[in-house]
Amino acid sequence: MLKLTHITFILSLLLFLLIFDNLFSQDRGMHPEDYYHFQFVSDPQISPDGSYILFTRTVIADDKRTRESSIWIASSTGDFQPRAFTSGKNDRSPRWAPDGRQIAFLANRDDETKLWVIPFDGGEARPLFSSEHNISGFEWSPGGDRLLLSLGKDLDRGDEKNSDGPKPDVRIVTTSLYKGDRTGILPDRRTHLWVYHIEPDSLQQLTWGDDWNAGSPSFSPDGASVIYHANPEEGDYEGSYNSDLFVIPADSGTVNQLTHTEARSTSPVWSPDGNTVAFSHSEGRYEKNYIYLVNSDGTGKPNASDELDLIPGNINWSADSRHLYFEANDRGGSGLFRLSVESGEIEPVIRGRFSAGSVSYSDNREQIAFLRHTETMLPEVWTVSAPGFEPVQVTSLNRELLDSLRLNDLESFWFENESGGRSQGFLLKPVDWEEGKSYPLVLNIKGGPGGMWGYQWFHEFQMMAARVYAVFFTNYRGSHGYGFDHQSAVFQDYGGADYRDNIDGLQAALERYPWIDRDRFFITGGSHGGFLTNWITAHHPEKFRAAVTQRSVSNWISEAGTQAYVPQAMREEFGGTIWDNFDLYWGRSPLKYADRVKTPTLIIHSDRDHITPIGQAEEWYYALKINDVPVEMAIFQGEGHGLSRTGTPVNLVKRLNLILDWFERHGR
Repeated sequence: MLKLTHITFILSLLLFLLIFDNLFSQDRGMHPEDYYHFQFVSDPQISPDGSYILFTRTVIADDKRTRESSIWIASSTGDFQPRAFTSGKNDRSPRWAPDGRQIAFLANRDDETKLWVIPFDGGEARPLFSSEHNISGFEWSPGGDRLLLSLGKDLDRGDEKNSDGPKPDVRIVTTSLYKGDRTGILPDRRTHLWVYHIEPDSLQQLTWGDDWNAGSPSFSPDGASVIYHANPEEGDYEGSYNSDLFVIPADSGTVNQLTHTEARSTSPVWSPDGNTVAFSHSEGRYEKNYIYLVNSDGTGKPNASDELDLIPGNINWSADSRHLYFEANDRGGSGLFRLSVESGEIEPVIRGRFSAGSVSYSDNREQIAFLRHTETMLPEVWTVSAPGFEPVQVTSLNRELLDSLRLNDLESFWFENESGGRSQGFLLKPVDWEEGKSYPLVLNIKGGPGGMWGYQWFHEFQMMAARVYAVFFTNYRGSHGYGFDHQSAVFQDYGGADYRDNIDGLQAALERYPWIDRDRFFITGGSHGGFLTNWITAHHPEKFRAAVTQRSVSNWISEAGTQAYVPQAMREEFGGTIWDNFDLYWGRSPLKYADRVKTPTLIIHSDRDHITPIGQAEEWYYALKINDVPVEMAIFQGEGHGLSRTGTPVNLVKRLNLILDWFERHGR
């Protein structure tokens, strides 16, 4: 006879198999708990000869509260399956030495972040140096004998240095910028440039300054100089948006200011011949972005292309210095583009119904590694090679999981707005959609107002579709990827064009998809999408069965005085201060109209959110509560504004379940 312990074991095994079979059954959509099984691929780095690709693989730890990352390697030609290259649990940022024989990377080991180096052909990793400063970035020198480091060093103000007895727990704040999301009060730290000499194991500081930081540094092709962007004259802590380019000898010396503007010049990149620098340039915080060129002597063509109407990122040169590559969002997708330095003509290199980015190049620029993802595929490593640039998938770490799920593709359409322009809408059908049936719809509003949604991985949509909701969203005016006119249309007009595009887009979806149930609308959004959720439910009190507002703004007056951004940014957003333009601040605050709201509302916020501080949620909660609107508030402790993307995994999953459960409770 079976013993009781054996019976218990068998029953437990059967229960496990039942749960496992249900979790990975092909007959279901995606559940929030599937998030724990995702493998996140990032930062692909192709070897100098184009043969191999290193990348960072991140998974959720068994405790469901932390993430573990290690460096993996893949063959760009498919000679072997991707495999682990390092064995640590917090290894990241791999960078090839110029000869391809060593790899430097960052790792947290023994509770300390260090820069490590490991031979490519095998052997143990060894730490290069130990520093009490925060390492935020590094780059090999062209000769491979040095490393250019960005180190964050705490300032020694000396306020309490000579005092006796216990030190008080106080920080004296004197600058406009003094706090950051989740961090709270910022450490008194500045990021400057250092050169680490591998032999004889020495560290040399290149830049100094108490009121500014050095950014985007890189060696010149001959290794003799370092270029960076900075704002040493006005500083980084009083709201100035200005920045210029500077060059300094790599062994220290006199700094040469390369550009002299009252604008923002950043992200400089040397041409391979060392004669020219390309960089990102904008005349102001809410102005158009361009690629500018400057010669190494400070002269040059100011604008590489007057026709550029995208926001360029990750700029790089072709091997012959005749073209510039850049990444950009573009109408629901993102890709790689090539700009002719001579003619200014722009052509796509990698472009399609997907999102591509995080590009790295072989030395000859003929092999390119990048991340590619869609609404049904997590980011994976792909490659293209000149001259045809045909894409080849290198990794498929998530294929087994995703193949077991029923995922839907987005459908895209355009609708006209009241100004005569066009905005793009997207709809995701429910997983079990059938002809002749009606289905509820969720209006999901993106944040920003910049940025863009579309052909990219966003698990939240698929999880809503799995609960048999249709999902509609639009890249409303204010979003990136549709040209500057579209992007700037909500400047000093929050709750205007952005609001109308969401309502008009919803109406366009109803006309296009008659199977949508007109009596079962739901609404949610985060950040600027949370503000619009509040705004819409105040102006359309009877339209939605339920709302979930996340990390939202309810009162622009109190938001102006408590957010992490500098006051000057808010002054520009609203065309003046609270005292200059009170009617706009208060008139575009959902709180002014909160007594109109009737929609049952769940408020999701984080207590360490300093982009939209917790008071914004509390004011909205108070307003709905006192006006007898069904309302609950979920406060995630220890989380910041990025809960939905980078929050503690168990909290991130709980957030998803809260949203879905709230909709189920109110109107299904």
